[in-house]
Amino acid sequence: MANPGNTGAEAERLAATFLQRQGLKLVETNYRCRFGEIDLICKDQNSLVFVEVRLRGNDAFGGAAASITAGKQHKLVLAARHYLQQLRSFPACRFDVVLLRSLRDNDIEWIRNAFGE
Repeated sequence: MANPGNTGAEAERLAATFLQRQGLKLVETNYRCRFGEIDLICKDQNSLVFVEVRLRGNDAFGGAAASITAGKQHKLVLAARHYLQQLRSFPACRFDVVLLRSLRDNDIEWIRNAFGE
């Protein structure tokens, strides 16, 4: 049985592998700053993609998608702005969400442009 404390890290690894198979390039994992954390940062051609990964085994309380509240979205936007301040130029950006119902490849839902500013 998997260690429950590692399921989030496993979900992020699975999501990263999935996105790489879709053609994205992984730039950074678990970017942390005073505003919060961004699970994955990827490049999709000329765009920078900030990815939130959510694992929810059931749909109680709205499931994984509902757990990304307006407050969480705001923190992700602030963390993304913090990350962008370190770059020399500002690429096109988007926020994607990867939802997992389990730690299996066939239980992944990828939502591109899930939210914005």
